[in-house]
Amino acid sequence: MFEIKEAVATDMPSVLKLIQELAEFEKEPEAVEVTINDLCNDYKAQRFNCLVATFNDVVVGMALFYYRYSTWKGKTIHLEDLIVTENFRGKGIGKALLDTVVDKAKNENLRRVEWNVLDWNIPAIDFYKGVGATVFNNWLVVQLDEKGIQNY
Repeated sequence: MFEIKEAVATDMPSVLKLIQELAEFEKEPEAVEVTINDLCNDYKAQRFNCLVATFNDVVVGMALFYYRYSTWKGKTIHLEDLIVTENFRGKGIGKALLDTVVDKAKNENLRRVEWNVLDWNIPAIDFYKGVGATVFNNWLVVQLDEKGIQNY
């Protein structure tokens, strides 16, 4: 049986491994620049929240999220990543992690939980639609990367 709990600093190496696994899955392994030190420092500084799913005390999934502020909705949660290691997918762990994030939003009377999904990740899209989420086709993600910030 798996357990969902708040992450602790000693979970950050496992969190980084999951992030790297996601980057491999998304065909961008070289894109991960965050370090264990970054994760530990930023978690301690409360820049993000993190739930982990453990099985026999081994981290097998995580939900990393933070608060945002919408001019239309007020305080919201942005779910940055929901990751379950490949060998543990299909066992309800991702749903349990998402349920815990949504419960947090309910308990805090928030009006929105949001996240991004790649348009080719059909299993994830189907999963999100299956829990009642709306997948928008008319909103585009806009970013300035590090080079863009420096050249701005």
